[in-house]
Amino acid sequence: MSTLNTATATPFTAAHGSATWRLVRAELTLSVRDKVGPLWGVGCPLVVLVILGGVPALREPVATGGGMTIFDLYVPVLILFNLAILALTALPATLAGYRENGVLRRMQTTPVGPARVLTAQLAANFATALVAMALFLAVAGLGFGVDLPQNLAGFAVAWLLAAAALLSVGLLVTALAPGRGPAAAIGTVLFFPMMFFAGLWVPVAYMPPVLQTISHYTPLGAGMRAFEEAYLGQFPSAVPLLTLAAYALGCAVAAVRWFRWQ
Repeated sequence: MSTLNTATATPFTAAHGSATWRLVRAELTLSVRDKVGPLWGVGCPLVVLVILGGVPALREPVATGGGMTIFDLYVPVLILFNLAILALTALPATLAGYRENGVLRRMQTTPVGPARVLTAQLAANFATALVAMALFLAVAGLGFGVDLPQNLAGFAVAWLLAAAALLSVGLLVTALAPGRGPAAAIGTVLFFPMMFFAGLWVPVAYMPPVLQTISHYTPLGAGMRAFEEAYLGQFPSAVPLLTLAAYALGCAVAAVRWFRWQ
């Protein structure tokens, strides 16, 4: 009996793994074909990076920046901008569109389940984010002379957790929104406050103490703090990393729990 159970369990597990991988491959193919992820997650932030890099006033050294320019200080913010626009614009538009068009209703009749659907979206958008981050650092370094983070290992950990946190927030929005319109509205409402607390308009160091404290416990604020520490040569401290991990885990679990097929 135990031999039979083992023999039966192995193909079952393999089938489940292959189903997840097929979903991931399909979403990667659709993302490239539909150009939603590459356009919003790579093209748009990269254009902003090039435009800001070409502004002479932003190329002036900051008095307290140790020789760094304003543009140098904005590169980590723009990397977070890339993650935010991908997570809160491209990802919700895709999966909410599936729900709106009845694709998810048909998938509900299969053994796929919410976790696999969301995992496929997470993997496809993570791949896009990884390509975008590599292009960002390459263009900033080769085109505008911006140095790489001094602590590359710390930056890698911070980026992985920031990507997981932001994409999980996007998955939660996607899991709950009934269609593209509501998904876009929720994503927009979240996007601008998050970018404010990341320091896109006002550097976090120049915010009042209360806003600085709030910033440190938002996904982008925690990501920015971890990035800054990595750029200065330190391994990011525990508070921003744990904050990002908490957002990633909490939002991912909530997205699976409250996922709507229609």
